[in-house]
Formats: sequence, C-alpha cells, structure tokens
Amino acid sequence: MTTTGEEHTGPPPPGGGPWWWDRWRSAVLDVGLAAVSAVECAAEGWPFAQDAGLPESVGMVFGFLAGLSLVLRRKWPIAVVLVAIAITPAQMGFLLGVVGLYTLAAAELPRRIIGALSGMSFLAMLIVTYVRAHQGVAHGDLAISDWFVPFLSLSTALGMTTPPVLLGLYVGARRRLMESLRERADSLERELVLLAERAEERAEWARNEERTRIAREMHDVVAHRVSLMVVHAAALQAVARKDPEKAVRNAALVGDMGRQALTELREMLGVLRSGDGFPARGRGVLGGSDGVAEPVPLAAVGVAAAAAASRVEEVSSCGGEGVPEGPTLEELEELVGQSAAAGMVVDLSVEGEARGYAPEVESTAYRVVQEALTNVHKHAAGAKTYVRLAHRAAEIAMQVENEPAPVSEPGAEGARLPSGGNGLVGMKERVSALGGVFVSGPTDAGGFRVSAVIPAGAV
Repeated sequence: MTTTGEEHTGPPPPGGGPWWWDRWRSAVLDVGLAAVSAVECAAEGWPFAQDAGLPESVGMVFGFLAGLSLVLRRKWPIAVVLVAIAITPAQMGFLLGVVGLYTLAAAELPRRIIGALSGMSFLAMLIVTYVRAHQGVAHGDLAISDWFVPFLSLSTALGMTTPPVLLGLYVGARRRLMESLRERADSLERELVLLAERAEERAEWARNEERTRIAREMHDVVAHRVSLMVVHAAALQAVARKDPEKAVRNAALVGDMGRQALTELREMLGVLRSGDGFPARGRGVLGGSDGVAEPVPLAAVGVAAAAAASRVEEVSSCGGEGVPEGPTLEELEELVGQSAAAGMVVDLSVEGEARGYAPEVESTAYRVVQEALTNVHKHAAGAKTYVRLAHRAAEIAMQVENEPAPVSEPGAEGARLPSGGNGLVGMKERVSALGGVFVSGPTDAGGFRVSAVIPAGAV
C-alpha cells in the first residue's frame, strides 16, 4: 500500500502509471489538481506581491511553484501539507491545503503525525483569518462587530481543516479494511487450493490402494483354480491314451474347476454390472442404458472383487449351485484334497484346539495356504509339500513348505504355468493389513517356505 492507503503490491503491472503512480488515471488526476492549484496560487500571488512590495511576477511564480507541489501528494503528503501551512500567511493554497490534509489523513501514517500537522494547519488558518478579519474591521473594509471576528476565524479554520481530515480518515480506514478483506480472501483461496491438492493426493492414494486390492482379490479368485486346471489338463494330455479312465476323471476335474472359476468371475462381474452397494445406472458392464460409458467407482470394483474372493470354494459340478459363504479354516482339508487330486503329495497337520476367528482372519489364513499351494503347482510341480496350522492363545500360525521339485515329473513339464510375481506380495499385504507377520524364502534343502502369523483378535 502507498502512503495514501491505496492498494500497491510491488512493482506496477504492465501498463501501469509513470513514476510513483500505479495507474495512469491517478497520475492524470494529480496532475490536473496540481495545475488547478498552481493557477489558484499564482492568482493569489498577485495581491500578495503587492502587499509585500515585491514584483507581481515574483509573487505569481512563487504561488505557481507552491501550488504545483500538489503533484507530489501521493509520494510525500507531509511535504505538501507543510508547504500549504507555510504559504497560509500569504492567503494562498486553499485547494492545496484541503487536498493535502485529505491525502495526509488517508495515508498510512502514525496518528500523532496526522494530528500534529492537522493542528498546525488549523492554528495557521485560525491565526491568519483572525488577523486578516481584524485588519479588515480596523480599516473599515469589513462591517462586522469585533465579537464576530473570533467566530468567523474559528468557523473558517474548522471548515478548512476538519472536513478533509475526517473524510481522509474514513477513506483510509475503508481502504485498509478492503485490503485486509482482500488479503484474507487470498489467504483463504490459497488454503482452499492446498486443501484441494491434498484431497487430490489422498484420492490418488486411495485409487492406487483400490487398484492394488482389486489386483490381489482377482489373483486370489482366479489364480488357484486356473493353475489346477492347467495341471489337470497337462496330466490329461499325458495319460489320455495310457489310462482312459484316469483321463476321464481328470477331464471331469478340469470341468469342475472351470465351472467354479466361471461362477466366481460371474459373481464378480454381476456385482460390477449392478453396482452392488451403489445405485445402478445402466445395463452395461461399465455403461448406461443408452450405451454411453459411465465410470464405475473404483471402490465398487474393489468391493466386488473382495466379495467374489470371499465366496465358497465348492460349487457342485452337476448344476453349478453353491452356497456363497466366505472361505474358512475348516475348508483347508478340501483345499489340500484338490491339490492332492492334481498329483501333489501334501501333508496337512493341525496343532492346538480349533476355535472360531474373525472372518477376516480365517479368510486371510485360507488365502495364504491357497496361494502357497498354487505357487508349488507353478514352480515345484510334484514336490512333496507340508502344510502346518497352529492354533495358539493369541494368534494363528500357518506354514507351507515344499521339498525340491523332482527332476522330471510327468504332466508338470507340459503345464508351463506363468507367474506374475504378485502372489507373495498379495499374501504379505493381506497379513500385514491384519497386523500379522509374513515371511517367505527358500529353504536350505532347496525348497521354499511360506510362513505367516496373524493375531487371533484381528478384525
């Protein structure tokens, strides 16, 4: 802000006014006022020069220069007021004094300076008016009573000083208030921008978390069954001519696994189509009834994937009818049996007394064992595997360890199961989310071990 209280924030922008003016309009106004003041003071300098016994031209030049000082009112308002007080005895600069006092009062200056200069101007005007009025009465130029002279002097001094000072104080206070409100609005806008950026960052983080969860749930839903299907298909190819009955059994198992995988995928896509937990907006997978694509909230996809991942693993092969319940530890024997049916030698042992756990705990424990068995099918087909489950006082522990894979295993060579490298990551994320500990790595014997410990009270 300038000394007059006008808004000023750094260098003037392109197209601003010259020198100390922020705008050309302000410069034109000040130059116009200075020109009028200069003409007024020059005209008043004529009688002053005659009274003082000076050449008229000197008085006019003096008055012109004094009135022209009004052009400096925005930069040096104190100097302008001092000039106006100095030429008051010469009865010059009425416009200069009024505008100077207004500018001084509107400026951001200490109130004591404004009060002192306003008081000096008032006294100067009071004394000069009193002396001139008294001289006029004494010379007979004014036909007024002597008692009226003080009243006239006081009224003139008040009229020349009080209105411009009060108006300047009001304008200055209003400008400062507007500037304060503007600064507060700018500060609030900056805070809102920061909040919006942080909200966007949180939303992006949430989207990434949902993508990770969707990938993990999709992997758990599909990877195990498809891996078993590939293993059975490879075994079917190997024994199709040698043992037709075993080939038929393997074909039936492949069909069962395929129907179960399709059922789980159909349930997941059904939730996505209808927007389970969200208002349905159309009939398409990701679109409205008019065929225009409408985005499905990422959270809905995550919920759908989690819901499908928690479906029961058993679906009958004849009708595809199943009871949709979440996987539990009681189904581990069936899970191990499926792997055994695919040719894996699995040893399951349970320690401690079985009891009920939170659904998230049982589901996570089941998924860890499931994914570990899937990895054995992929990377160590035919290797003997040990599954250990321990029920402890405050936690549940599980371990899946396999021996080194045989050098040559019929059916396993032709399986060629791909690996995306997400199984171990997904298991660790699941266990860590419940406050558990997950460890995996190769054994000294050349096999691989997956261990996890989950707090029993995790929810």
